[in-house]
Amino acid sequence: MLGGSPGIRTSPTARSARRARPVAVAARSDAGSNVPGALSVADLAAPVLKSHGKTVANEIALVSAKSAAVVAKDPAKAPAPTVAGLPVTHVAGGALAAAGAALALKNIFDRPSRAYVSGPEDGGLGTVGEEYDAWTEEGILEYYWGEHIHLGWYSDEDMAKGAGTLLGSNVKNFIEAKFDFVDKMLEWSECPPEPARVLDVGCGIGGTSRHLAKRLGPNSQVQGITLSPNQVKRATELAAEQGVPNAKFQVMNALAMDFPDDTFDLVWACESGEHMPDKKKYVEEMIRVLKPGGTIVIATWCQRETPPEFTDVEKANLKFLYEEWAHPYFVSIEEYVRLMEGTDKMATVGSANWVKNTIRSWRHSIWVGVWDPWPVVFKGPRIWYKTIREIVTLERMHRAFDCDLMTYGMMKGKKKPAATVNAASDTVAVGSEK
Repeated sequence: MLGGSPGIRTSPTARSARRARPVAVAARSDAGSNVPGALSVADLAAPVLKSHGKTVANEIALVSAKSAAVVAKDPAKAPAPTVAGLPVTHVAGGALAAAGAALALKNIFDRPSRAYVSGPEDGGLGTVGEEYDAWTEEGILEYYWGEHIHLGWYSDEDMAKGAGTLLGSNVKNFIEAKFDFVDKMLEWSECPPEPARVLDVGCGIGGTSRHLAKRLGPNSQVQGITLSPNQVKRATELAAEQGVPNAKFQVMNALAMDFPDDTFDLVWACESGEHMPDKKKYVEEMIRVLKPGGTIVIATWCQRETPPEFTDVEKANLKFLYEEWAHPYFVSIEEYVRLMEGTDKMATVGSANWVKNTIRSWRHSIWVGVWDPWPVVFKGPRIWYKTIREIVTLERMHRAFDCDLMTYGMMKGKKKPAATVNAASDTVAVGSEK
């Protein structure tokens, strides 16, 4: 849930690069929410009551008919038509102004504002690091989402009770659902108990790293990495406050990690792949630092597999989801599996789609704000604007997952034993010499 563009520190060069950067999935540069059928802000405005606009239009038509009858008999007696005591011209002008304002707002919120831009070669953060820095400073995301900036887990029983809905928002605590997700992800990974060294790729403010460090015990060392210096600072503060000395954090690019080969027993990546501009390098780097026999587990938003090819409407919706939250592009679950298998270093690779048990998170995150709006109310207009943008994007995310345009990808695997990996490398080397 990336914060709004106001307040984000970007250089003129970065801003111009952001505008110029093409998006991989778009069929053409103008593919956007103007494509007929694309989800838009207007989709969120379906009225519960009868349309006031329709009522006004009917009144105007009725008054006009009566006026026409009077004028036909005696043009001099033509009354000035009114609606609810107001001249029709005033009502019509007001209606046009309201329609114009609504259209302007629609155009604003349908236009993505935070396209992915990588950091410059001198080590700049790029949009991903900048956005997460801003979120951390504001504190709004931490207030509502807690220490875990990822979706939650909802069991069949939770959903049967209405968890995650407007009236069932408190059936299951939104933050509790995130802890449940971490526990389910660890269980699903089939990781051996108490791995000595754990890497959390894209650790955020360290919620998962600290939870794993507590659960796995003091003999396990958890290392979290992120692009955001502010997240590292906050994660370190929380680790000290909570007494978790075996969780450490540092700023590092996941596509060029400083760790030696074969360092970690468990490599964990939860909702970080979305921001990676090179998915192949992302997978290869994580497997490189994974020890032979070690476990890798990845949770990430994915787009559906093709074919069938994306329609223009799907391309438009994906383009918005890319460019609103600094995502370069998504890939399918099947593509992640192919990338993992393509390293020729994995003994096993498995996958699953967790949409069913995670999709309620999108609207749940909206409802917690509806029931507790005060942290936003007292922040002022800039945060109000950003919050409205986030609500629109959260709803669009929900709909994209609900219609199977997006999937929730879970991938896991075991790295081959050292002897097997070395033998495979020798075979490749011999083949290249020939």
